[in-house]
Amino acid sequence: MEEFKYQTEQFGDYRILRYQVPGFDELDIEKKKQLFYLYNAALWGRDIIYDQNYKHNLRIRKVLENIFRSYKGNRENSDFKLFLEYLKQFWFSNGLHHHYSMDKFFPKFKKEYWNELMNNSNWTQEDNIEIIKSDIENIIFNKELDAKRVSLDEGVDLIKSSANNYYEGVSQKEAEDFYATMTNKGNKQAPSYGMNSKLIKENGIIKEEVWKIGGMYSAQIKKMVYWLEKAKNHCQTELQEKAFEKLIEYYKTGDLKKFDEYSILWLQDSESTVDAVHGFIEVYGDSLGKKASYESVVSIKDEEASKRAETISNNALWFETNSSTERKYKKEKVEGVSAKAINVVVEAGDCSPSTPIGINLPNAEWIREEYGSKSVSISNILTAYDEASKDTGALQEFAYSQEEIDLSKKWSNAASALHVDLHEIIGHGSGKLADGVADPSDTLKNYASTLEEARADLVALYFAIDPKLEELGLQKSIEVGYAEYNSYIRGGLMTQLVRIELGKNIEESHMRNRQIIAKWAYEKGKKDNVIEKKIKNNKTYFVVNNHQMLRKLFGELLAEVQRIKSEGDYEAGKNLVENYGVKINYELHKEVLERWKKLNIASYAGFINPKLKAVYDDNKIIDINIEYPMDFSEQMMEYSKNFSI
Repeated sequence: MEEFKYQTEQFGDYRILRYQVPGFDELDIEKKKQLFYLYNAALWGRDIIYDQNYKHNLRIRKVLENIFRSYKGNRENSDFKLFLEYLKQFWFSNGLHHHYSMDKFFPKFKKEYWNELMNNSNWTQEDNIEIIKSDIENIIFNKELDAKRVSLDEGVDLIKSSANNYYEGVSQKEAEDFYATMTNKGNKQAPSYGMNSKLIKENGIIKEEVWKIGGMYSAQIKKMVYWLEKAKNHCQTELQEKAFEKLIEYYKTGDLKKFDEYSILWLQDSESTVDAVHGFIEVYGDSLGKKASYESVVSIKDEEASKRAETISNNALWFETNSSTERKYKKEKVEGVSAKAINVVVEAGDCSPSTPIGINLPNAEWIREEYGSKSVSISNILTAYDEASKDTGALQEFAYSQEEIDLSKKWSNAASALHVDLHEIIGHGSGKLADGVADPSDTLKNYASTLEEARADLVALYFAIDPKLEELGLQKSIEVGYAEYNSYIRGGLMTQLVRIELGKNIEESHMRNRQIIAKWAYEKGKKDNVIEKKIKNNKTYFVVNNHQMLRKLFGELLAEVQRIKSEGDYEAGKNLVENYGVKINYELHKEVLERWKKLNIASYAGFINPKLKAVYDDNKIIDINIEYPMDFSEQMMEYSKNFSI
C-alpha cells in the first residue's frame, strides 16, 4: 500500500496537511449517509465565516478567485507566484486578516502588478472592472485601512479598532449598554445574548440583525437546514434526533433559548457513533466576547482512544475535589461530563483550514454547572500533526540538553494527547461562579477568553505529574508529565513567538494564555531557580530544574485564575493578562525568529478535508466513498463553486 502523504505543500509561513479517517469504510450505509448529509451542512456555512471576519471578504475572494481562474498572462513568473501565495493565505485565514495574529496581511507583489492581473483576466459587464480595480486595490494594499480584525488593546474602543463584521455604526460603550439592558440580573440561565447576531445602528436606533432563516445569512442557513433535516432521518439515538430537531428550530427562529435546549440534548447524547458540532460557537473573533463565529466539525467516534477520555470523565469529581482552587469555587458534584476521542470527517468555518485539536462544549456557564459538558480530542488531527512534524529539527534547536530531547521523543505524543484531554474535559469543565456573578464575557470582557484558556491549561498542567494519573492508567510514567512541563515552558516562552511579527504584541487568546502561565511561573520561581534561563553557544534556553516546585506554582496560579473568573474580578484579570501575556522581549523574540528561520519550518499548519461522494443506483444512494485530495487550491475553488451563493 502506498504510504499516505501528510504534507502536500508549503508556502510562506504555512504548510498544508492531510488527515485520514480510520474506520470510515467499515461503517454501515446509514452512518455513511448521515455523515454525507452533515458534510454538506457543514460546508454550506463556509461563506459565513468569511463575512463575519470582514465585510469585504466575499467580494475580495470572488475577485481573487476569478483572477486565479481566468488570468491569461504569464502564470510561471515570480509575480504570479506571489499572487498565488497571497490567495492561498487568504483562503487559509478565511479572509485578509491573519488567522492567528489578527493583523491584516498584504500582497508581496507591487501595486502595479494588480493592474496587470485585472487587465488580463476575464470580467463580465456586471463586474464593473474599473470600480473593482480601484476599490479592491485600496482595501488589500492600504496599510491603514481596517488593519486589525480583533483588537484587544488596552485603552481603545475595541469595536471601532476591530475590522470584524459583528458591529456597524456602534461604539464599544453603546454595545455594552445595549446588552446590559438585556441581561436578566441574577438569572444564570439567561441565554448568551448577542451570540447569533450583528449589532448595527441605523438612523440613531441600535438593533440586531439575527442570523436565521428570514434574517441575516438566510440563504446559507436554508441550505444548512436542508442537509441537517436529511441527517436527522439517520440518527442512531432518540437524543440525537431531538437535538437535530432543536438545532433546526433554532436556525429557523434565531431563538437563543432553543440553542441552549439543543446544547443540553447534544451533550447528553454519548452513544451516537456519528457526531457533529454545528453552529455559531466560539467568541474569540469578537473583542467583547459576545458574537460567535460559525463552525462545524463532523466526526466518528475513535473507540480505542476514547477509553482514556472516558476514564478522565468518570473521575471528574476526584479532579475537581483535588484541584488547587479554593473550596468555595469548586463544584460539590460533577455530573454530565462526557468525553471521547473522535476522528473528524470534515471541518468548516472557523475550524478550517486551521483546526483545533480538542473541543469542550457547550460554552454557556450555567449549562456546564447544571448539566455538564461534552469533551472531545481529535485523534486523526493529532496523528497528522505528529507524522508531519517528525524530524523537523525544532526540538534539537530549542531543547537545552540531550536528556530533554530524549524525554520529549519518548513521551511527547502521549503527553500532548493527555494534556488535550485534561484541558478539555477537566479544565473547561471545572469550577463555578460565585453567587450573583454574571457571565464572564460580561465581567471579564476582552480578557475572558484568555483567562478561560489559562484556567483549562493550568488544570491540565497541575495534574500532569499527579500520581493519580498512573493509578488510573492514564500515563505509564511521571516522565510523561515532565516532558509536558518542559515542552510547555519551551513553547510559552520561546517557540510560539515564531508566529508573531518582530516588534508586535501577542493578540491571540491561546497564545496570551500560554505566555502568561510560562512567564508567571518563570518570574515567581526565580528565587528557587525553578526555571533557569541558560545561554549556550550564544543561544537562549529555558530549563525546568524542579518539576515538583513548578507544579506548585501552577497550582497557585490556577487558584488565582479561578478566583478571578468566579468573582468576575476584571482589574485582577486585566493586570495578569497585560503584565504577563501581551508584551514580548524584543531581543529574545529576534533571536527565536532567526533560529527558526534556519530550520525552514512553516509556523502554521492547515488541512485539506477529505471529500465524500455519493454512489447512486436508480437514483438511490447505495454507498458513500471517501477520497483524500492533494491540491489545496483545487479544494478551495471547488468549495467556492459548490457551496457558495
